[in-house]
Amino acid sequence: MAKKKGKKIIVYILLTVFLVGFLLPIYVLLATSFKPFDEVGKPLMWNWPSSLSFDGFAKAFDKLKGNLINSFILVIPATFVSAMVGSINGYVLSKLKFRGSNALFAIILFGMFIPYQSILFPMITFLQNIGLYGSIGGLILVHIIYGLPITTLIFRNYYAEVPTELIEAANIDGAGIFKSYWKVLFPISLPGFVVVIIWQFTNIWNEFLFAVTVTSDPTKQPITVALVNLAGSQVVEWNVQMAGAIITALPTLLVYIFLGKYFLRGLLAGSVKG
Repeated sequence: MAKKKGKKIIVYILLTVFLVGFLLPIYVLLATSFKPFDEVGKPLMWNWPSSLSFDGFAKAFDKLKGNLINSFILVIPATFVSAMVGSINGYVLSKLKFRGSNALFAIILFGMFIPYQSILFPMITFLQNIGLYGSIGGLILVHIIYGLPITTLIFRNYYAEVPTELIEAANIDGAGIFKSYWKVLFPISLPGFVVVIIWQFTNIWNEFLFAVTVTSDPTKQPITVALVNLAGSQVVEWNVQMAGAIITALPTLLVYIFLGKYFLRGLLAGSVKG
């Protein structure tokens, strides 16, 4: 009994150490962001500020507000279009079996495993040829296409749990392919859409490589790229940098706070079952 209790104590100690190691950078981030510049790093970086200052947030927001708007302009349409197209793909591939459907699904799914770096040059050439290189529209197109494999996978697995008899009954009543989707599957797709929207919103918002290569104009870049440019060439205002990091992370944090329970319900409803 004493041996078992000793093992538990060791486990709790290790968990506490890991927890402190995880939370310490977050604490330093918060403490530094609320410091006036003359207190940054003095005497120790993890000291809480003597008085709360919002100057870092004001400066960071002033520098990032245009890019923050760019990120919303990028993320909202890219997320919803990729979710909608993925939903239709999942419906077709799960309920409308046709010759080669499994092979087509495997080809779409293969897109998940293609590294971003390997398609940068052909992607940029393609965007230049269609006149979208350097624009937010081009970045939206890239994220829609690159998001289709995961959205298709999630919806295909989600719709596989729905009885096919519902679709057959709608067909008997005279509903066509898309009417069956719109009247039968779409109304019960909320858990799947929540999972996909949270996944896509987070991935697109935090993505950096496509953002920095497709949009070279600073006025059209999303906030993740602008955050890197907050560092000064001579003196780095760490309070501004930390405040900018918080501003950048806040939208995804709010999404998880308000939609997190629906995200878990969506997962448990079978959205990622294979």
